[in-house]
Amino acid sequence: MENTQTQVKQTIAGKWKSAWGIPKFRILTIVGILLLSGILIFLPFFFAIIEKREGAFLADPFLEWIPTFDVSIPTFIVIWSMSLFYARRCYQDPYLFVLAVWCISLIYFSRLITITAFPLNPPNGLIPLNDPLANIFYGGIDKFIKKDLFYSGHTSIQFFMFLSLQKKNDKIVAFCATILIGSFVLIQHIHYTIDVVGAIIFTYLMFRIGKIITKI
Repeated sequence: MENTQTQVKQTIAGKWKSAWGIPKFRILTIVGILLLSGILIFLPFFFAIIEKREGAFLADPFLEWIPTFDVSIPTFIVIWSMSLFYARRCYQDPYLFVLAVWCISLIYFSRLITITAFPLNPPNGLIPLNDPLANIFYGGIDKFIKKDLFYSGHTSIQFFMFLSLQKKNDKIVAFCATILIGSFVLIQHIHYTIDVVGAIIFTYLMFRIGKIITKI
């Protein structure tokens, strides 16, 4: 068993060494990490601004039909279990890592644009999501932003994982996670239905652009 684990680690190290030897990979990795870091640092300031503005309420018959429940715990479990699972896949595949860095940057950047362009007030009956880890990016573990609505970041990241993972079983897991998170944010009335639908459309577009940028 130890020999097998050692061989796997050596294989992974070899993949990273080989990839790092390609100038374009190095540039994409460094620039992508800097870009994503800059966006993440900017997010709390952005959210503080949008939280103070007034937006529109959307008529959403489907959302009104759904009973409201606090599903923070299962949401937290799915999101962070998938994050750890995906991080492991990125560790095993340097090209998946650089794709993820760029696509997630594009997703966040496009959300900055869409949230700014379409100011919305949260749906009636919203129950704040209790996720102390994610809330760090909102400005603190006790912060919950209600107006980062169009489009759903929670759904988009899960759907991106589905699009980018290669193994069949991995894709099945990520697809199920996408369905669950898309349903949870509606059940908790954190998002409008259009926010979840928009997440699928925009994420696919950002994924295609990310694939073009990171093609080596």
